[in-house]
Amino acid sequence: MKLARLAAFDQYFFSWLFQRFGSSTVAPLCRYCSRTADGPSYALLALLLWLFQGEAVLEFILLLAVAYGIELPSYLLLKNLFRRARPAELWQGHFQPHILPSDRFSLPSGHTAGAFVLLGVVALHAPFWLIVVFPWAFCVGLSRILLGVHFPGDVCAGAALGLLAVLLAQMILFP
Repeated sequence: MKLARLAAFDQYFFSWLFQRFGSSTVAPLCRYCSRTADGPSYALLALLLWLFQGEAVLEFILLLAVAYGIELPSYLLLKNLFRRARPAELWQGHFQPHILPSDRFSLPSGHTAGAFVLLGVVALHAPFWLIVVFPWAFCVGLSRILLGVHFPGDVCAGAALGLLAVLLAQMILFP
């Protein structure tokens, strides 16, 4: 019963956020923000860091790679375990998202998980960059809601998954 109440609140909060802030005017900005958290962006970031910083960032890049190596299969496993319907599937015919999602299920948000992996690695190795990375990661999660493809709970679960992946990677690499 408590899970049903939590799901109802999550759906209500999604509806409230989407109706107030998920306009077609905001959608292009949300699309752009969401795209910055696509998987290839992190590989490009690691390559650029290595090219410009060299060996000074190898621990950062290694932690990032191992954390993503934990996050990605975990995200896929959880999506297929929970099999939570996305908002458009839940409210078929009454709701249209601004983008088509890349997969069928909603929980957890993979874009948010990826963004929070980067946030966690930055927090451990370059905390002065949190002033930039935290607002970006938050906006990635919010953009997934405002684009209409995730509930707020999916985004929170994605953030938790990303941070947990970093902690596990840190324990594996640097016990």
